[in-house]
Amino acid sequence: MNLSIRSNFTKGILSDAEIDAQIELGSQKKKLLHDKSGKGNDFLGWVDLPNQISENELKTLEETSKKIQSHSEFLVVVGIGGSYLGARAVLEAGGSSLDVYSKDKSTKIIYAGHHIDPDYHNELLNLLKDRDFSINVISKSGTTTEPALAFRSLLSLAEKKYGKANLKDRVFSTTDASRGALKKLSDEYGFQTFVIPDDVGGRYSVLTPVGLLPIAAGGKDIRKIVSGAKKMAENLKNTEGRDNLAICYAALRNALYKQGKKTEILVNYNPRLFFFMEWWKQLYGESEGKGGKGIFPAAVNFTTDLHSMGQYIQDGERMLFETLLNVKKPFQDMSVTEVSGDPDGLNYLAGKTLSYINSKAMEGTKLAHHGGGVATIELGLEDLSEETIGEMIYFFEYACGVSGYMLDVNPFDQPGVEDYKNNMFALLGKKGFEAKKAEVEKKLKEL
Repeated sequence: MNLSIRSNFTKGILSDAEIDAQIELGSQKKKLLHDKSGKGNDFLGWVDLPNQISENELKTLEETSKKIQSHSEFLVVVGIGGSYLGARAVLEAGGSSLDVYSKDKSTKIIYAGHHIDPDYHNELLNLLKDRDFSINVISKSGTTTEPALAFRSLLSLAEKKYGKANLKDRVFSTTDASRGALKKLSDEYGFQTFVIPDDVGGRYSVLTPVGLLPIAAGGKDIRKIVSGAKKMAENLKNTEGRDNLAICYAALRNALYKQGKKTEILVNYNPRLFFFMEWWKQLYGESEGKGGKGIFPAAVNFTTDLHSMGQYIQDGERMLFETLLNVKKPFQDMSVTEVSGDPDGLNYLAGKTLSYINSKAMEGTKLAHHGGGVATIELGLEDLSEETIGEMIYFFEYACGVSGYMLDVNPFDQPGVEDYKNNMFALLGKKGFEAKKAEVEKKLKEL
């Protein structure tokens, strides 16, 4: 495996007995994922997904991505939440941190529909009007407000630019197999469509066409990603107790939660992982935050945030713990050169690589935080290759399912998300929400 777990920086904070009790509970809850007898069992299609992706599906995704790459400088991925975060996490983890500035001829992936900011959408349309682009719109229903608004404006621009008859070569829909507004529109226009499986929720959908099409269009090897996920799926299915990486992670975090550690901070020392952390925050926040329960998922980028959040983590309220993503091998390393006269006092680092210096910053920080009463769960990643990323995606999904069941919540629904939507629809005057509008406006005035 390209992923490993270490718990030595939880010593003195967690006892073996506390960990063992949660390992036993996690082992029991693991069974619910495979016999499909737990809460939300109609959304467990992701569990066996890596082994069910067919050769024909992979080939179609690759062929479509090559079609997009042949004529488009940009692919606009239109989606929100799990409809775009997984693909963005993978693309940025395995790509250049400065890709946006690259002048090469590869297709660049840009995003829309993940918010309603007018400045962003105006800038996006102004960028695209003189560039060749394609659209991948991702929505189960086609009526989710943010992506639907973005798609409306992008489709209008594409129709003006390329003509309605040519849109079928530029617009690709990932949606429901048979129903919904987007499916109906796609059939009318003749768009090529990809299916979001009924039994896979958005935040677990990276290994469906939701994630795989934009990932392939962005130049990544989706076969290697699927291969890594398959390897992890096989490992987690056939190992138990402390030998099971997902059970270990779920057990450690829930043991800390039982101690009153209510916030988990995901830590990385590699800026490529910023959007991976955003995907992780949605996965765990939306899966576990229910019924007054759940560990709050936060994230920091070190060493950058050591100069902003480091003080609180070291000396603030002791209601947090850290999970560290330790990437062992960079894509390309570099060494510090010696400078005559040593004007900045850094010649003591001459000849050392930046990855070595980064690793010592990491070790020093773990030690300092442990001394301040902060436990660290360490996840070691051999590299950020496609296979490793595939392993990591499936690992976190599986561990999230186990952990949610350990909390006795349904890890696969999100009832709280509907509350803000209903209030927004009422205030905007959406049909069917007329009765609620007066109620919402009254509450706003009272506050």
